[in-house]
Amino acid sequence: MHRHLHIPMLVLLTLAHAGRAEWKPADGPLMTRWAKEVSPDNVWPEYPRPQMVRKDWVNLNGLWDYAIVDKDAAQPREWDGKILVPFCVQSALSGVKKSVSPEQALWYRRTFKTPDLDGGKRLLLHFGAVDWHATVYLNGEKIGEHKGGYDPFSFDVTDHLRKDANDLVVRVWDPTEKGFQPRGKQVLKPQGIWYTAVTGIWQTVWLETVPANYIEALSIVPDIDNATVTVNPHVKIHRAESKWNLKIEVLDDGKVVASGGAAPNGPAVIKMENPKLWSPDQPHLYRLRLTCGDDVVQSYFGMRKTEVKKDEKGVNRLFLNGKPLFQFGPLDQGWWPDGLYTPPCDAALKYDIEVAKKLGMNMCRKHVKVEHARFYYWADKMGLLVWQDIPSTSNAPKWVRDIDAIGPQLEVDPPVAENFKAETTQIVRDFGNHPCIVSWVPFNESWGQHDTEGVVALIHQLDPTRPINAASGGNFRGVGQILSVHSYPGPAFPRTDEKMAVVLGEFGGLGWPVEGHLWWNKRNWGYRTYESRQELNTNYLNLLKKLQPMVAEGLSAAIYTQTSDVEGEVNGLMTYDRDLIKIDLEPAAEAARKLYQE
Repeated sequence: MHRHLHIPMLVLLTLAHAGRAEWKPADGPLMTRWAKEVSPDNVWPEYPRPQMVRKDWVNLNGLWDYAIVDKDAAQPREWDGKILVPFCVQSALSGVKKSVSPEQALWYRRTFKTPDLDGGKRLLLHFGAVDWHATVYLNGEKIGEHKGGYDPFSFDVTDHLRKDANDLVVRVWDPTEKGFQPRGKQVLKPQGIWYTAVTGIWQTVWLETVPANYIEALSIVPDIDNATVTVNPHVKIHRAESKWNLKIEVLDDGKVVASGGAAPNGPAVIKMENPKLWSPDQPHLYRLRLTCGDDVVQSYFGMRKTEVKKDEKGVNRLFLNGKPLFQFGPLDQGWWPDGLYTPPCDAALKYDIEVAKKLGMNMCRKHVKVEHARFYYWADKMGLLVWQDIPSTSNAPKWVRDIDAIGPQLEVDPPVAENFKAETTQIVRDFGNHPCIVSWVPFNESWGQHDTEGVVALIHQLDPTRPINAASGGNFRGVGQILSVHSYPGPAFPRTDEKMAVVLGEFGGLGWPVEGHLWWNKRNWGYRTYESRQELNTNYLNLLKKLQPMVAEGLSAAIYTQTSDVEGEVNGLMTYDRDLIKIDLEPAAEAARKLYQE
């Protein structure tokens, strides 16, 4: 005889909210206004990969078990508590806010149910980003590992599943600056321009159900000169088909405007009639629909061309879609007081782009950090050009700022060079479809700079469509298409160059510490510090006014430091919590417009 258990509604509600009761943000010195909206029920619910969208997916963000143990210890049997994924363990929004030393490892655990996999379907486990060395176990079996703090990775877990609940465990080791891996501005003891370390899962974890044969990766290359787009899907085949190919459709305003076909793993060159071009002023995006047997993937692209060539006066400039375009925007660190590498939500991520646009800016330089895919999605949609840095490693040779000198570089051990090239390769491949990205920047101010010529050659081989800023601010080696100087507060423009476009890769850094919005009450600094909003704004506008004749003489771009205050740095266009925009919008936008008119 079966008995139906009657559970009172109060008990059901208590069970439903048990997870929420186990979590609250840790105490932090500063929080954003979005933090109060974060909970285990709604943490980063958006589809995390906008350029390869499928309908059948499960978000694994939320509360996981965690433990911090000796790095050589086995999987813990007891756990320290709950952590809110995808916030790193050092952040307030993780609910933990603990440091992890290079002698320790961070372990995670959660369970999930096996979905319906009838008809030979496969289940993929995706990680948006984990810093740095992740080893993944499912139901007691090691299914793989990944080194790289900034690129997405995945595993086919189909053959490791149980019929009901599955036990997912992740071990992470992150030596921060004690290791050789790219880590950007993370340090174990934050100070000055160096910020709190980020360890562990810091982007969405998710499951995706796919057919037996499915599109594993996708390359999209627009060509406005020939009015074509080349779509190159990589198909993973688990089941032989007698006859099938891949159908590709380009849609605009919901209507199919072009189409083509390809054999699996073969490129398709699709003709675009009278293509609408993508630019910061008109960021037009075409939708892309790919059908491969039972697999249907939605994507998008923009028709645009980025290059360096001579203008009518014979000066090398940055060109977009065949026309010179002065590029101006912030150095964008991508840090948050409550989530560190991870914004509290998608709206917060979008907000930084909105503010840059309101200030009259048309670009940003994403500084020694690679962002969530959704950052580039919003930049694509809203029309913000992005110069993408490759995150830097530790150590540096002497910094030589003279653009007429050949600066030194490090001699590194083969494993260091191989790892840097491997992580760089994945970053370029994984984010190269975004029209907003218009330049790659492999090195910054000699930080970790080694084999510059080889790294530039690698990036050019992977992506010949974008100019490369080999060493922003030095050390210069005569390679790449962009020569970038740094000057604080500046601005500065030393000369034009016969081979490269010359840009001001960093300038400004004007500081204003705003009471009630500070990470530290002391130790705050900027390259210049002011005591009032009026004083800051006057000097900001003066800097932009000084840029105008430089643009006329041949300066191709200028990057202002920086989007927001970050920890002890108070030289942001906004406070660290994004509560206050320090720069008056209309005067700033008007001053920026004058730069584009030269």
